[in-house]
Amino acid sequence: MPTTTFDAQITAAVFDNTGAIFALGDGSVRFEGGEFSAAHDGAILCAVAHPSGDGVLTGGDDGRLIWHRRGEAGVLATARGQWIDAVDASAESGLIAFSAGKTLTVIDAKDAGFRRDFQHERTVSGVAFDPKGRRIATSTYGGAALWFARIAQQKPTFLKWAGSHTAVTFSPDGAFVVTAMQDAQLHGWRLKDQKNLRMGGYPSKVRAMSFLSNGQLLATSGAQGAVLWPFVGSNGPMGREATEIGFDEGSLVALVASQPKHGLLAAGLNDGRVWLADPAGQGLNFLKAERGAPITALAMSANATRVAWADEDGQAGVVTV
Repeated sequence: MPTTTFDAQITAAVFDNTGAIFALGDGSVRFEGGEFSAAHDGAILCAVAHPSGDGVLTGGDDGRLIWHRRGEAGVLATARGQWIDAVDASAESGLIAFSAGKTLTVIDAKDAGFRRDFQHERTVSGVAFDPKGRRIATSTYGGAALWFARIAQQKPTFLKWAGSHTAVTFSPDGAFVVTAMQDAQLHGWRLKDQKNLRMGGYPSKVRAMSFLSNGQLLATSGAQGAVLWPFVGSNGPMGREATEIGFDEGSLVALVASQPKHGLLAAGLNDGRVWLADPAGQGLNFLKAERGAPITALAMSANATRVAWADEDGQAGVVTV
C-alpha cells in the first residue's frame, strides 16, 4: 500500500467526489492527486466535504471557513476573534454550519448573502445537520440544542442532560440525536418524546461516532474494540446492550468511519493499525497491519469502496477495499 508522509500532523481526512483530501495542522490541505492549498494562517481544526461534492470546507484557529478545490481556495465566512472548531454541511439543502465559541453560524453554498447566527449560553463543541439538512443539532454544556437552519429569530429546542457534551450526530432516519460526552459515555434522545438514552460503559472518551447498515447500527470509538449500538425500530438502543467487534485488550479504537447506507466499518487504533470489517460477517481485514503512531484521521468514501487514514507522525494512506 503506497503511503505519503507530510511534514505536519494531519487533523482530518475527507473524501469528495474525486478522491481523498487531508487537512493538516500547518493550515494546508493536500489532495490525493498531489494538489496543494495553503490558505489558513494556523492549524486546521475541522473539515467536511463541500455540499456540492467538490472539494473540502475547513475551519481554523484563524477564524476563517475556507473552501478548497483543486487549484483554488476561497474564504466563505469569518468568525472574528474565535476559532472555528466544528463544521458540517448538507448536500440535501446546500447549507453549511459551523461553530465559533458560543455561536452557531449557518450559510448557504449557493447564496453568498445568506447568514444566520445563533447564540448559546455555553461554548458549542459539535455541529450536525439532520438527514434533510433543515435542522441543526449542536452539542454544548448541559445537552444539545436543535435549531431550524433558515429561521432567523427562534428559540431552540434544548435536550437536557447534565455534563459536557463534546460531539453530536443525528440518526439517518432523523429520529434520534446522540452526543459524545467528556466523561467517557454517550447520551441520546428520541426526538418524538425527548426520552433519554443512557449509553455508557466506555473505558475512554469517545472521539468518533458513525452510523452504518442503513442506520441500524451506530459504531463508536473509545473501547478495545469498535462498539456497536443497535438502532432497529422506534426504540433504538433502549433496553438493549451494545456489542463489540475487533476486541484487542492491548489497544484502543481511536476512530471509526462508515457510511449510513453501507455495511462496512473501518477502525483506526491507537497503535497505528487500521482494520475493516462487516459486522454481519466474520473477522477483520487489516488495511494497515503494522503498528506505529496513533491514527488521528480516518474516512470512508461515499460508496464505501475506499478508506483514507493518517497517523500522528504525518503518515497517510488511501486503500481500495
